[in-house]
Amino acid sequence: MALNLLSPAEIKSISFLDSTKSTRLPKLPGGFVLKRKDYGATFGRRVNCSAQPPPPAWPGRAVPELGRKTWDGPKPLSVVGSTGSIGTQTLDIVAENPDKFRIVALAAGSNVTLLADQVKTFKPQLVAVRNEALVNELKEALADCEHKPEIIPGEQGVIEVARHPEAVTVVTGIVGCAGLKPTVAAIEAGKDIALANKETLIAGGPFVLPLAHKHNVKILPADSEHSAIFQCIQGLPEGALRRILLTASGGAFRDWPVDKLKEAKVSDALKHPNWNMGKKITVDSATLFNKGLEVIEAHYLFGAEYDDIEIIIHPQSIIHSMVETQDSSVLAQLGWPDMRLPILYTLSWPDRIYCSEITWPRLDLCK
Repeated sequence: MALNLLSPAEIKSISFLDSTKSTRLPKLPGGFVLKRKDYGATFGRRVNCSAQPPPPAWPGRAVPELGRKTWDGPKPLSVVGSTGSIGTQTLDIVAENPDKFRIVALAAGSNVTLLADQVKTFKPQLVAVRNEALVNELKEALADCEHKPEIIPGEQGVIEVARHPEAVTVVTGIVGCAGLKPTVAAIEAGKDIALANKETLIAGGPFVLPLAHKHNVKILPADSEHSAIFQCIQGLPEGALRRILLTASGGAFRDWPVDKLKEAKVSDALKHPNWNMGKKITVDSATLFNKGLEVIEAHYLFGAEYDDIEIIIHPQSIIHSMVETQDSSVLAQLGWPDMRLPILYTLSWPDRIYCSEITWPRLDLCK
């Protein structure tokens, strides 16, 4: 898959490179949208949502701590939301890398059949099912299972999974504000967070960030865009970040004419052109509502002012996001639109784990 990039002739023709030409911004090939910031219009109305300003290039300026490793053998993980899109892809990674990761606890909502299969495969010590009415059904599904984990029902069970004493990292894959309590419980227990639940920061950022600092916990983003930013800031000194450029595919309705949108159905919104995700985030991507949430999340994760976070339409979803540094350099992270990639990085950081070319195709920019 070839990227749509500008040729030297096209670059030379861009009018904003010459202040004597028209001030209208050009429409660029490749689906990129350029926007000139009007500082006069925004001055004096800057939005500050944080009770306490987030630090530059959080988490911890992406600096790993020597001697932080506290486990032997494969890294022990808890997965909250194990039967959802993030959870199942996390377990795919664990299954492919049994020498790197192991599962100690799983929590799910109501998909008891899949949860039982996961228990038989990964043999966790603790399992939670949020829907308490399904506990007996889960026990029946595990009746012939040689390994029988402890089962705790309801919200309390999910919290216990999040703060399991053996877990080093907790993957938070629950959708919505239901993920806030278990994430807080995990932080208070000193667990690093592989954050796929963006509502944790959107709804609780002013509380969650100081709590993470207090307990010396890393919040590592599993969203593809925020993982890209996190990877781009590796090694940057404090204060080097000038601007964040979030990319967006445009979703299922990107090429629809405006007058046709009133005819859109849920089934249309679920046809994302690039990503295989859960239903809610796929619909939110189609309406671009998800991108607004990602702006808020980026503000809390990386300490950027809202005026310094911009959105760029990139239909191919190969560039997952970019950062501009103080010297006007732009750093980008590229990869296939596969959620396993950012999830894997949250689990392995600061290391990089070799992936098979059979199940993880390599990016070819010449195709």
